Amino acid sequence: MASSEPSAIVELRQVTRIFRQGGAEVAALRGVTLRVLAGEFTALCGPSGSGKTTTLNLIGALDKPTSGLVLLEGHDLTTLSRRALARLRRDRIGFVFQSYNLIPVLTAYENAEIVLALQGVEAAVRRRRVLELLDAVGLAGLESRRPDELSGGQQQRVAIARAIAANPAVVLADEPTANVDSETSEMLLAIMQRLNRERGVTFIFSTHDPRVMQHARRIVHLVDGAVSSEERHE
Repeated sequence: MASSEPSAIVELRQVTRIFRQGGAEVAALRGVTLRVLAGEFTALCGPSGSGKTTTLNLIGALDKPTSGLVLLEGHDLTTLSRRALARLRRDRIGFVFQSYNLIPVLTAYENAEIVLALQGVEAAVRRRRVLELLDAVGLAGLESRRPDELSGGQQQRVAIARAIAANPAVVLADEPTANVDSETSEMLLAIMQRLNRERGVTFIFSTHDPRVMQHARRIVHLVDGAVSSEERHE
């Protein structure tokens, strides 16, 4: 009999990740199992060292688990070649980093456009989509400014526009509000919530800030590399 359980965009099955430090083994993740469905707005929460960033790196195909399975849209990332993983990161995963990771010599428009350019999307289509997204994140009129001409919050909004430009399956945001003040943090979270609600963008973000957790509809608590509890808010 076929299962009625909805398919997951992201799935981790008994994932461990062990690093070697000075001859010793350090377990960053210990048997993590997690399913994230399309359209979720999920926060991975926990103190420093709990495994949040490691989990995002594995989902984002930036790292491989020591054991267990990591699946994106049903594809086992642990079996893919380096070229296939690079293509998957480009086409199906959006990244928002706490340090923004914008290219300094490119304008806001060019930074937001870069993934579409790498995909070979037609110039007119790129322009229409990027201008729409920059407007959606409140940056209309600032398209020609370079990162050093933008505030931290504005740079992070460019990063959000870049992350969703190619319509990825999931956007991964690692402490996206860590380097901005509380007012800007609220604004960024409101933007991500609106994109999630209106465009169906799936977000998984990490945080240890209780104010940020309040915005998540699902909170997965990590402690010492393991899922300790989970809660949902509508």
